[in-house]
Amino acid sequence: MSRMKSLIKTSFLGGLTVILPVAILVFVFKWIFGVVARVIQPLTNLILIKSNLREIMADLLALAIIITVCFIVGVIVKTQIGRFIHTSLENSILKFAPGYSLIKETVMQFLGRKKTPFSSVALVQVFGNETMLTAFVTDEHSDGSYTVFVPTGPNPTSGNIYHLESRFVHQVDVPVEDVMRSIISCGAGSAMLIDAYRK
Repeated sequence: MSRMKSLIKTSFLGGLTVILPVAILVFVFKWIFGVVARVIQPLTNLILIKSNLREIMADLLALAIIITVCFIVGVIVKTQIGRFIHTSLENSILKFAPGYSLIKETVMQFLGRKKTPFSSVALVQVFGNETMLTAFVTDEHSDGSYTVFVPTGPNPTSGNIYHLESRFVHQVDVPVEDVMRSIISCGAGSAMLIDAYRK
């Protein structure tokens, strides 16, 4: 009897682990399509008025138009004149709009145009000598300087923030997860940092 219960339970859980991710994926795609459809609804309505297309085709056409416009604007702002116009517009009008800076930062993070905090590891010199500390680069500034977070071990959620010139920040190609493990273990495994620095 217990064998039968175990078989039923494992079979049910096995089926659930297969079906549930697919169902969630379908739900997410449906939700995203619904959000996009609502956003482009004004353009879709205009297309429906001007043509005899079905609504789904009008949605796809509206989406294609928006993607094309984004591409054209992207090409324009890569030119010197386009950059000048964009910068002038941003500095004179857009930056004063409530929430614009926050939205821009969020979009840049989402699209990967701005480096995510804690995505880069570095060895930093904060005492003006050869002593180096393990750090995460949290921001890069227009003058070439960096803001870094130096965590304490074994608790990497606490630490200190430093603003350093680039010559004191030595970025190393080491996975963040491995560095986190090293910090939690009070420095054990730090050889990978030193090896990466010396390369």
